[in-house]
Amino acid sequence: MYRVLIRLLTFQFVIIQILFKSKNNLVLETIELRQQLMIYQTKKEDSKNITDLTRSLLIALKRAWQKWMDALIIVKPETVIDWQRRRFKKYWTGKSAKRKRLGRPSIISEIRQLIEKMVTENFIWGAPRIYSELLKLGYTKNQVSQRTISRYLKKIRPDDPDNTKEKRQQWKVFLKNHRHYIMGMDFFTVPTIIFKILYIFFVIDHARRKIVHLNVTENPTAEWVVQQLKNAFPFDSASKYLIFDRDSIFSVRVKQFIKDMGVKPKVISYKCPWQNGVAERFVLSVRNDMLNQIIIFNEDQLRDFMNQYFKYYNNERCHLAICRDSPTGREIQNKPINSAEIIFYP
Repeated sequence: MYRVLIRLLTFQFVIIQILFKSKNNLVLETIELRQQLMIYQTKKEDSKNITDLTRSLLIALKRAWQKWMDALIIVKPETVIDWQRRRFKKYWTGKSAKRKRLGRPSIISEIRQLIEKMVTENFIWGAPRIYSELLKLGYTKNQVSQRTISRYLKKIRPDDPDNTKEKRQQWKVFLKNHRHYIMGMDFFTVPTIIFKILYIFFVIDHARRKIVHLNVTENPTAEWVVQQLKNAFPFDSASKYLIFDRDSIFSVRVKQFIKDMGVKPKVISYKCPWQNGVAERFVLSVRNDMLNQIIIFNEDQLRDFMNQYFKYYNNERCHLAICRDSPTGREIQNKPINSAEIIFYP
């Protein structure tokens, strides 16, 4: 409801700017000041009780008027940005409440019994083998998935080799010994002001923490990921290993394309994001440095911001893991020498 109201108010403010070209700033400033005066009179400076209607009006002014911050008195610009975050949380809370049942539907007891039987009788079988056997027994992909079987395996067989401490140590040794030959890729999401979800894809070099490629899309697909990998690694410039998580978008086609490039795909273990920690740390950095401080309106704006951050991150931002240098190498600036002379006049 309030999304439609914000759009309507924004459209009205744009019309005001068109009709009153010479006085548009004065008209919009008067509207904003009158609204804040009404808040002051009715709420007695208690900004915590500002209604959603008032918030929608101020957000619409922000979208339509460049000098909206100059007339803010009751609230701060940071407050308007915080309203957007709270609206997003409220939106997803309401959307989740509409669901009759939280979480994924459980598989039928017959399939659970078959999984337990296969696990107890064949200890070396993993989730892919069990999933293949279930498909051959006539069960469909809608009834059970490989990821669901992996979760049941953790409960039935807690001493699975993928969960042991030795496996964790093997990953640490692998990351340490091959850091100069490893790159990681991942997705993370950013909501817009109207709660449209945008996806950011990136490829990062583990050795220098350098972002090799970055792009934004609204509808990610396996074909789109393949094209991004082509753009990221032209002329056989790919590394030896490429690490990524168990996201379904990294399908068999994506893995096969990675192998065709001469790269070994390495899928991290279930619920082990630390195995691609360099990529996870980049997501935290970009959120803390930029995304948490702004409101995104559309895909083009987010792509523009990310391209700017891409240049800053690679060329300027210092990293403790690479001796406080930037990924591309940042020159040490010489201190300016003061060569001016002081002249005393008689």
